[in-house]
Amino acid sequence: MIIRFSSMGDIIYTTPVIRCLKKQIPGVEVHFLTKKKFQFIFDGNPYLDKLHLLKDQLSETITELKNEKFDYVIDLHNSLRSALVKLQLGVRSSTFNKMRFRKWLALRFKINTVPATHLVDRYMDTVTFLGVKNDEAPIDYFLPSNFSINHLLPETHQKVYWVFIIGAMHFTKRMPNYKVISLCKKLSLPIVLLGGDDVKLNGDEIASALGPMVYNACGKLSLNESVFLVKESQAVIGFDTGLTHIAEAFNKKIVSIWGSTVPELLGVQPYQVDHSYIAGVGLPCRPCSKFGLSHCPKKHFKCMHDINEEQIVAFINEA
Repeated sequence: MIIRFSSMGDIIYTTPVIRCLKKQIPGVEVHFLTKKKFQFIFDGNPYLDKLHLLKDQLSETITELKNEKFDYVIDLHNSLRSALVKLQLGVRSSTFNKMRFRKWLALRFKINTVPATHLVDRYMDTVTFLGVKNDEAPIDYFLPSNFSINHLLPETHQKVYWVFIIGAMHFTKRMPNYKVISLCKKLSLPIVLLGGDDVKLNGDEIASALGPMVYNACGKLSLNESVFLVKESQAVIGFDTGLTHIAEAFNKKIVSIWGSTVPELLGVQPYQVDHSYIAGVGLPCRPCSKFGLSHCPKKHFKCMHDINEEQIVAFINEA
């Protein structure tokens, strides 16, 4: 059984582990334990035999898991809760190294000793003892086939478009609206804005400033409908958020924009993508967080204000 409780991007990067285990170990049965809200990530995954969802009471979850009589636990979360699960199951386990001290040094003193290894490879290290190797294939995301561009987008955006994912959980991961507007003005194709209800008003402001070339789909679509639009797009611009990482499953041309966080710290650079560009600003205060903050600690937010728009435009407009 594999354990990873959250979050969306971190769980997406576990899919190569699931695939490699299933394809490389004859007769293996692969189970996964996660939170209910991330169940959708595993829908239709042919490499997963059974999904277990965390219950309100951990004891109930452990009772259910004990009935499965697992041989091994692969702990890709490395938390107190996952440690309790391993302790109660009492079977052989392998645990993902979060390198907490090295990350603390990078954040607190800007001493970066974290290896430039992708999170997928860090995860794969936990299953090498089973003789499993990384197949170097992209991450997996299996979409239902019942979506239609004609039902999701206006006629102006049904033939060809770029996606701009403007949602992200924390303020310091999001580019200010004025900056998104300025960037979109320099792009030549219709643009679809994607995100949740929390950025719907942001999308309204951006679309209002730019007119019919921009369609605000924020808060209007299910997650899988948004993923479908990403899959069908010409290219993707996005911040450090789950949907941007999911785009990698479809080998999309990606511009990944980073503010207070940096991909190297967590190993979440675009993975197995032919064409990608990481946009960020070199500052002595960056990174100031592993996961993002509600405000800029320095109050200048230069990591987003100073993003070079011309470099993004040049990359996205390349044939």
